[in-house]
Amino acid sequence: MPLKGTIVVDEHLCKACELCIDACPQNVIALNDDVINSRGYHPAYLVEEGCTGCSICAIVCPETAITVYREELVRE
Repeated sequence: MPLKGTIVVDEHLCKACELCIDACPQNVIALNDDVINSRGYHPAYLVEEGCTGCSICAIVCPETAITVYREELVRE
């Protein structure tokens, strides 16, 4: 069973450097062309399901704008 996760991007901190997009092994992050933040950038966002919560995006983000949440595994 694959891990499931999600990210929350602080749109006010994101500077659209695209490091998270390049680092995401699942290719589920993109820049939101419909939003411009107060700094004049299109912030990153989770485009589709498939995030595993690996946290690579948060690690490479120079602005610490990404928070990662991972679903807990339930062992039976």
